[in-house]
Amino acid sequence: MSFMRFLGGRSAAGEPASRPLPVSAETEAVRSIVARLESLPPEKARLLAGMAYVLARAANADLQISDVETQAIESVLTESGLDESQAVLVAEMAKLQERTAGGTSDYLVTREFREASTIEQRLVLLQACYRVAAADGGITAMENASLDEIASELDIERADASTVRAQFADKITARMGFRPTE
Repeated sequence: MSFMRFLGGRSAAGEPASRPLPVSAETEAVRSIVARLESLPPEKARLLAGMAYVLARAANADLQISDVETQAIESVLTESGLDESQAVLVAEMAKLQERTAGGTSDYLVTREFREASTIEQRLVLLQACYRVAAADGGITAMENASLDEIASELDIERADASTVRAQFADKITARMGFRPTE
């Protein structure tokens, strides 16, 4: 599935790609990112903001966001329809929000994304989270646990989450307890 369809397409059943959320349902983390995306339709901006935050959450699972993880977030956002400068800005804002409000907002933002998205969009997001977590060479036990939590909060069936995880099996170092050296 393309990232452009992820943002604005329709599901296989013909449902709209997103449902608008009431303003009261937005968390502060998402609101601040959405404000920077004013030129986009509100539903698309909300999805992008939520996606960026969840990607930053995946990157920060090991309590640090590396430069290569940041570049991976920016790449996903660019593939999702943002221009490069917007992608950099949104990635930096999402990282800041994750670092400052992380524990408090993680579940809320992920739940908001779940409510505003289709299952196809949630699967694409989970795959992108794995891509971001693996960007620095491997997925640690902490990152793997966080990715499992994200999949659960996105209400992704265990079998579907396992299919996504299998695509990154060679990067998961959780069983070994260390990152591979290059």
